[in-house]
Amino acid sequence: MSLAQIATAQRGLVAALKARPPPNLAHCPSTPPPPASNARPHQPRRNLVLSASASAASSPPPASSRAPLFGGEARGPISSAGRAMQSAAAVGLVRPCAARPLPTYPSPRRGAGACSPPLLTTPRGLRLSARAGLVPASPLEEENRRCRHVAAAAGKVAAADTAGEEAGGGLAKTLQLGALFGLWYLFNIYFNIYNKQVLKVLPYPINITTVQFAVGSAIALFMWITGILKRPKISGAQLFAILPLAIVHTMGNLFTNMSLGKVAVSFTHTIKAMEPFFSVLLSAIFLGELPTPWVVLSLLPIVGGVALASLTEASFNWAGFWSAMASNVTFQSRNVLSKKLMVKKEESLDNINLFSIITVMSFFLLAPVTLLTEGVKVSPAVLQSAGLNLKQVYTRSLIAAFCFHAYQQVSYMILARVSPVTHSVGNCVKRVVVIVTSVLFFRTPVSPINSLGTGIALAGVFLYSQLKRLKPKPKAA
Repeated sequence: MSLAQIATAQRGLVAALKARPPPNLAHCPSTPPPPASNARPHQPRRNLVLSASASAASSPPPASSRAPLFGGEARGPISSAGRAMQSAAAVGLVRPCAARPLPTYPSPRRGAGACSPPLLTTPRGLRLSARAGLVPASPLEEENRRCRHVAAAAGKVAAADTAGEEAGGGLAKTLQLGALFGLWYLFNIYFNIYNKQVLKVLPYPINITTVQFAVGSAIALFMWITGILKRPKISGAQLFAILPLAIVHTMGNLFTNMSLGKVAVSFTHTIKAMEPFFSVLLSAIFLGELPTPWVVLSLLPIVGGVALASLTEASFNWAGFWSAMASNVTFQSRNVLSKKLMVKKEESLDNINLFSIITVMSFFLLAPVTLLTEGVKVSPAVLQSAGLNLKQVYTRSLIAAFCFHAYQQVSYMILARVSPVTHSVGNCVKRVVVIVTSVLFFRTPVSPINSLGTGIALAGVFLYSQLKRLKPKPKAA
């Protein structure tokens, strides 16, 4: 067959496809009715499948002029469109093949009873060619499709791994925070026990406080030299701003040791439960921060509990009582001063570095005071002349000094990880643990009223820490 005949057949095929009337979809049911048991079997239609090549040109056309165009019985003379389709089939452009009946699908745009033709989908591995035929996809397209599937699967796996890592990271942080709280309490317990034992045999609180600052300074220098802590870059102006904080820090620890040397550990910490009272008072005086009525009410059980415990304390004396009160004032003054001065810190000066700098400055502030007041009372000659066991006193003093620095540093590490309210609640629990432990260790006699007063004071501290985080509502304009 010549090329002219092929071109004529192609033009006739295009004209036949354009001349076909559109399907009448007005009376198409929305859902096909179920076939009856005695229904006439369906006559299979024949549709046209476009071929990928014209290799079947040798197939002869049908001899009868009344041959059906789409299969089935002949029902009339063949039109010009039908002859064009037969010519196209003769040259191999189309070929009849049996196909399944086309189902109808409901169309939401045309309402009930309407239907729409099915969508044409391309099987995997095939694509529509330029000659409107189905041909195998190219290797590049298959590779791209495979890569997309692999990338999607990898994305799902990565998302699952990320979720697992986040869950594992949250558990690790919780365990780390719990370990820090445990160390905070443990170091505080050991400090109070060993410090009280040293103060019993060596009643020189200024000397003992100086030793504690000296050991803390040595630990800070060691951490800076070894690189455990980044060495801070601090200017003279910053040191001048930190100086008031170092002064009140020195006085607060000195007054605490003076109180521990005079009264029981449990009573000292009961009095120190009044820190919230002085915090509210000093903040109102120097910062103008007026407390809410609920915060003021939470101070009543604190003051009442401390008063009740003081009246029934077996080891009560005024020197120990006022020393603990002075410790409360100085420590809360440190907090107020830190807000008032607002020390400008550089990147390397975090809370731990700030505490280390304050410790070093406190040592240099207290050392001259020690020489002018008590003198050096921790030398071997003085201890031996007092009939004390040198090894025992030095060992307990060093352990107390190490725990003194460690529990404060761990406290700053916890404060960097939790909110101030959570830290305040942890400090309240720490005070309870220290009181109970010291009572059990030193066998301190405690009356029921004394225990009740201590419990009321600590409950007030907990209530204060919860109410402190409630911010007052701004007044409407």
